[in-house]
Amino acid sequence: MSQAIGATHWIIPDGYIPPTSSGELESHESVCVLNCGTEAAKLAFTIYFEDRDPIEHIEYVVPGRRTKHIRTALLSVDGESIPKGVPYAIEVTSDVPVIVQYSRLDSTQAENALMSVLGHPIR
Repeated sequence: MSQAIGATHWIIPDGYIPPTSSGELESHESVCVLNCGTEAAKLAFTIYFEDRDPIEHIEYVVPGRRTKHIRTALLSVDGESIPKGVPYAIEVTSDVPVIVQYSRLDSTQAENALMSVLGHPIR
């Protein structure tokens, strides 16, 4: 049996979906979640902004012993989603321990940039 590892509360303070893309690749961001345990992880996302109320209670499930790459542009609740070109931060909570990584592909110019970092676990 695989044991759940990681944390149940994560923060990603730097979010930004580039508003434009060039070439064949679309600028995007992903929250990559690894669930090593056998039980499905029920996630809840909160998206914070500089100048507006947060988007709360965005739910997502990652099955046991699976990984999911969740595009932030696809996160929505009640028709509300993250706009492009606006800074934001992400809070992820889970009912079981998971590992959270954040990646951004910036293809606004011909020289693409890929950034990937672990989220910050809250203990």
